[in-house]
Amino acid sequence: MTGRIKTFILMGGLMLIFMWVGNMIGGQSGMKTAFWAALGMNFFSYFFSDKMVLKQYHAQEVKQNNAPELYGIVKRLADKAGLPMPKVYIIPEKIPNAFATGRNPSHAAVAATQGLLDLMDKNEIEGVLAHEMSHVKHYDILTSSIAAVFAGAIAMLGNASRYQNTAARSRTQRAGLFGAFGAILMPLAATIIRFAISRTREFEADAGAADLTGHPEWLMSALSKLEAYSKQDVIKNVNNQTAHMFIVNPLAAVNGRFSSLFATHPSTQDRIERLAQIKSQIL
Repeated sequence: MTGRIKTFILMGGLMLIFMWVGNMIGGQSGMKTAFWAALGMNFFSYFFSDKMVLKQYHAQEVKQNNAPELYGIVKRLADKAGLPMPKVYIIPEKIPNAFATGRNPSHAAVAATQGLLDLMDKNEIEGVLAHEMSHVKHYDILTSSIAAVFAGAIAMLGNASRYQNTAARSRTQRAGLFGAFGAILMPLAATIIRFAISRTREFEADAGAADLTGHPEWLMSALSKLEAYSKQDVIKNVNNQTAHMFIVNPLAAVNGRFSSLFATHPSTQDRIERLAQIKSQIL
């Protein structure tokens, strides 16, 4: 199944979930409202989610003349992958990290922090960017962006159920139970949806990077360094809604010993071990 088909299945599935929650909270009227809201969110997510996240992190677009090394690596990887050249951005942050965004390969962007460029060697940078180009190729970023938007909206609906008026709650015991279910479980369900998608796609993008560069050890070395730096400080403006977009969890320093519980990524050790297996198969 292609990334594009998976994305549209996800859009439809989350839309149905959104309508179901709306029906639990507000009956038929709530379901209709949720339907139109879901359509609006699908439209917004598809066309504008990339612009919003780049603005959030103050990403600055660069060209070949002012960032020749970074631009050249991305261009070389795009050519190898048979992809259009994405826009290239630098995020003015000292913590090394990177992400890709965009609705399709023709409207994609790759962003790296200044820290990544300062603290990694050329091979490690190429391994990281190959990982991001793999996301672009398989429409992973659009999928995760849409999942994040709907996850946040479902959580908001669940929380809103706690504030139903007294008359509506008192009509039936069933309505009260649905309200409690929405308030407690739906935010959790929304979060699980987003986390599950993110964890799976990271393994696939790592494998894609290894295939694209032919050197899994480049990304293995980069991931080890990224993991260490991510525990020292946090990127400005990072939040739970966009943390899953980065190559490593940018909230590890905040979550501390509970980082594995709340992480949007598989453990770095697991990722490195899988890359080591790929390397052994190449040799």
